[in-house]
Amino acid sequence: MAKLYFNYATMNAGKSTTLLQSSFNYRERGMRPLLFTAALDDRYGVGKITSRIGLEADANLFTAETDLFEFVTREVKQDRVDCVMVDESQFLTKDQVYQLSEITDKLGIPVLAYGLRTDFQGNLFEGSQYLLAWADELKELKTICHCGKKAIMVIRVTETGEPVIEGAQKEIGGNDRYVALCRLHFKDATRQPPKTS
Repeated sequence: MAKLYFNYATMNAGKSTTLLQSSFNYRERGMRPLLFTAALDDRYGVGKITSRIGLEADANLFTAETDLFEFVTREVKQDRVDCVMVDESQFLTKDQVYQLSEITDKLGIPVLAYGLRTDFQGNLFEGSQYLLAWADELKELKTICHCGKKAIMVIRVTETGEPVIEGAQKEIGGNDRYVALCRLHFKDATRQPPKTS
């Protein structure tokens, strides 16, 4: 039975590397994985999933308007699809997470989503919120803070390394813009209690 998986972590935990390794494993066995990545992340080229260790693969782009269920349904009519893999899944909408569940439930295709859990202010991304709620299986990929403790948060930094505490939730960047931290060092860096609604 197909399942919806959410593999989440902070920055630099190997999410894209793990996705690319899984994709390679499918292809090595003569199967066809269908890869997606967020259109707004073009740091390494449009339609590319790239890991920090140099692995890369072509991927289909999604925006907030992309109907993933419809896209995969069209693909299945032309060729078989053995697995759907989504990088940068934190940028999915609630509707798109539902569409991924439909791919699993109605088309019988496993879906592996990889993404951040929280943003630089410690808030859930929309895609992550609904993947955490609706995925059949959750897996945390781990990395460490500079102190050696498990990193579960991320801060955005300026060019000089100063923490940024306000701004748009979605801003693409790598090690030049984001640092993975444990909760203690996240709180020290941001020095502000979370905003309540």
